[in-house]
Amino acid sequence: MPPSAEYRASTLHQELGPDFYDIVQPARFPQHVLRYRNQRWAERVGLGSLADEEWLDHFGRFEPLPGSLQQPLALRYHGHQFRTYNPHLGDGRGFLFAQFHDGQDGRLLDLGTKGSGQTPWSRHADGRLTLKGGVREVLATEMLEALGVETSKTFSLVETGEELERGDEPSPTRSSVLVRLSHSHIRIGTFQRLLYLDDTANLRKLLDYTIRTYMPQAWRDEEAGRASAFLEEVCRRVARMGAQWMAAGFVHGVLNTDNINVTGESFDYGPWRFLPVYEPGFTAAYFDETGLYAFGRQPDTLLWNLFRLAECLLPLAEQSSLEQALGAFEPALHREFTGAVMRRLGLRSKGFEQDGALAKALWTFLHETKAPFEQTFFDWHGGRASAERAAASPSANFYAQTSFEPVRTALGTFDPAPGLRLDHPYFARPTPCTMLIDEVEALWAPIAAADDWSAFRSKLTEIRGMAEACGAECPVQA
Repeated sequence: MPPSAEYRASTLHQELGPDFYDIVQPARFPQHVLRYRNQRWAERVGLGSLADEEWLDHFGRFEPLPGSLQQPLALRYHGHQFRTYNPHLGDGRGFLFAQFHDGQDGRLLDLGTKGSGQTPWSRHADGRLTLKGGVREVLATEMLEALGVETSKTFSLVETGEELERGDEPSPTRSSVLVRLSHSHIRIGTFQRLLYLDDTANLRKLLDYTIRTYMPQAWRDEEAGRASAFLEEVCRRVARMGAQWMAAGFVHGVLNTDNINVTGESFDYGPWRFLPVYEPGFTAAYFDETGLYAFGRQPDTLLWNLFRLAECLLPLAEQSSLEQALGAFEPALHREFTGAVMRRLGLRSKGFEQDGALAKALWTFLHETKAPFEQTFFDWHGGRASAERAAASPSANFYAQTSFEPVRTALGTFDPAPGLRLDHPYFARPTPCTMLIDEVEALWAPIAAADDWSAFRSKLTEIRGMAEACGAECPVQA
């Protein structure tokens, strides 16, 4: 069945030329079992009419989509991994499979893969993805989207019938191939590679392509001016992403420069976690022994990464102007964090100063009391309109403490946001939808033991109900 009228294919990334990617062949898998299909986003991009077998042809066997890339492209990049520079990176188990435009707002979107086979950048790895890793990425992206975080979307997950050996989970383990939908796969590490190679011509080409394609408002006729304007725009977008993580209680886990894209969209989920309670030192990766990427250090880490991007632009602009552009990060972080907290609470803004005072009071309460993080946002969604509901919460004892009084006082001055849906069945339950690590393991256990996907599917339905009730899906960035 052909795509619908909303489908608008593109091959724009090819215009960068072969210095930026390698043409590769997808792996041939012995089996193709569709485990997850993102029908909401498929409809939005004009692919919702595909039958399941057609879906598997495109997203399991990787037959080209009409009018899009005819051969997959493994993208080239470098990056700092735990602050150690690695010039041997690149798409080692994935590739850019297709591009098309968002059917609602016209943005260019990428379909990228994970687990689709070896490439020149695999470095002796097998190029595969475990099924558990694919399931975890579905859960992360669905939960983050519902919490209002600008994130990649898991578009497809196909089980592929291979047995994989892994050192960090029981092996042999089942295999999968995942397709993610993202605004862009141009990373800070994409720029770093060109600086490392002293390739100013391609650095200039990448800068101009990225501005024209993703942020035309940053275009300036003079090269130094547009390099600085680009950096400032990336700072604002990355600050927005980090602020949304903090308000969602999310720990990405691996904030290397190759995992930060310049359009400010969260992606590539490995050892992620959500906070049980507010804890700045909470880490997601067992191998993050020093807590470099702990919850409370995420904003500083993102800024460190942005300094690495600024270094890449030094051949094109003066250091002073790039330093000035970096100054956009901190005020954007504070502004976006306050806005994200207000959206999570379902309240109408009263301006940055008053909104910020409420956010600070709430953060202090969560820090001092260790009240359950997600339960608190759930109980007080709607502010004073939810006071009776909060009084019946499992966390009611926390709200009776004197440390909550500044929050209660601040909440009393705000009105519910327009369109608040406290009558939704989601708010009749005593506890919120959460995605703590024990829950993730519990969702995986029946899949591993008996190929029982019912709990996984029920959880996705629950997440969609939360998103519908809270209206928290993130507005698209310009």
